[in-house]
Amino acid sequence: MLETQLETIGLVHRLRRVAWRSVWIFLYRPTPIGFHAWRRMLLRLFGATIDSNTYPYPSVQIWAPWNLKMREGSCIGPYVKCYNVAPVSLGERALVSQYSHICTASHDYNSASFPLTGAPIQLQDDSWVAADVFVGPGVTIEAGAVALGRAVVTRNVAAWTVVAGNPAKKIRMRRRDSQSTIPEK
Repeated sequence: MLETQLETIGLVHRLRRVAWRSVWIFLYRPTPIGFHAWRRMLLRLFGATIDSNTYPYPSVQIWAPWNLKMREGSCIGPYVKCYNVAPVSLGERALVSQYSHICTASHDYNSASFPLTGAPIQLQDDSWVAADVFVGPGVTIEAGAVALGRAVVTRNVAAWTVVAGNPAKKIRMRRRDSQSTIPEK
């Protein structure tokens, strides 16, 4: 997906961000790991679309909850940075592991005004972003795909593909064994 120029961030948006950051500091971040329901409630208050059985960890930094969608069984792990200027959606059982960076925006470095650009990120059902992975604007990680640790993902990842490296490249296909809890679709 091509990045598009985003609207200028206005006063109302900045005030929403200040309110969210204050709630994050005082009510979200200090909670014990198991208080997922409390954190889901806070995210919903700020416009997130979150199913009931999801796992947002206390140390995850979510830039704009109103641009976040989490489906059943999805998880955003410890110390993840979710810079969701544009929408981020996690499908059922999609996982984002610790220290990963989900980044929906950048700047047009070819323009003298350096405008903010961005595009949505989608992590489809049963996908996994392993530890310390960077996922760039406009990327879709399709169903069952895996980005291994420290990968830099700047292009879409096909279903059931395993990628690694900088830039991320296909290294194998992910196996679906008969003992798996991952449903066939």
